[in-house]
Amino acid sequence: MQPTIEILSTDLLDQHRPLVNDLRRLAKGLGLEFGWHYLLDLTWILAHLGDARGKRIMDAGAGVGVMQWYLAERGATVYSVDRGSRADLSPRFRGRYRVRGLRPSDLRPAGAVTLDLLRGGRIREAGRGLLSLVSGALGGKAPGEVLVYNQNLMALEDIPDATLDAVVAVSALEHNPPEDLPRVVAEMTRVLKPGGMLLATLGAAREADWFHEASRGWCYTADSLRCLFDLPPDTPDNYARYDELFEKLKHCAELRDNLAGFYFKSGDNGMPWGKWEPQYQPVGVCKIIRE
Repeated sequence: MQPTIEILSTDLLDQHRPLVNDLRRLAKGLGLEFGWHYLLDLTWILAHLGDARGKRIMDAGAGVGVMQWYLAERGATVYSVDRGSRADLSPRFRGRYRVRGLRPSDLRPAGAVTLDLLRGGRIREAGRGLLSLVSGALGGKAPGEVLVYNQNLMALEDIPDATLDAVVAVSALEHNPPEDLPRVVAEMTRVLKPGGMLLATLGAAREADWFHEASRGWCYTADSLRCLFDLPPDTPDNYARYDELFEKLKHCAELRDNLAGFYFKSGDNGMPWGKWEPQYQPVGVCKIIRE
């Protein structure tokens, strides 16, 4: 595989239909919703990643998103990294997956979290979590493991050099200031083995980098991405198709008609009040660590 910069085409949805269906089923089962273009991001990353079994993979900027759980379903050991704390991770995830903190402070015991939910009157969530824990104990768990690591991506001090087979980042890195992004990339590169892959999706910009206020993320030109990710100058890109691909995205009925419910509840998001009107398009970056 070679390094590449690729604006994500909506054709990915049909080219990888079984994968898209698997992602939808998993998200529904976990009570998760997708960001408006995340199905494209997830599909592009997973198609490039290939077989995850037995691999050690970082999900950078993971939150509680579906990527880490999908990889654990496929038998990977997932380093779930996010600057936001997941110490109180819902028991509904712990019932299906082997989850532990990389450090003791990264994850509280499931029982303590459930008690807090009950005391806070969140009976339904606590009940769902308990049911998941019981089901997991009786029916077994996913073959992989998720290691929760609440840490800034610029300082992955608890992960040794050349430890991981891959790093994936689903629409997360663009939330870093541009001046910080090279440090983030360098730190993710440090923990990758020779031959390892960094697969990230961000926002694309045609002529000049710009900040999308609603989603609080930067959109980048191909030249900027080459620089920020320290890619070879001749790394190929498909920005010549920028307008064509953007038009296809704007008219993608599958993404438009399945817009997540949270978009309709606020004007302070990437698709205010649920009105389908994309302001940018996602782009994937593949960086290969030299042997």
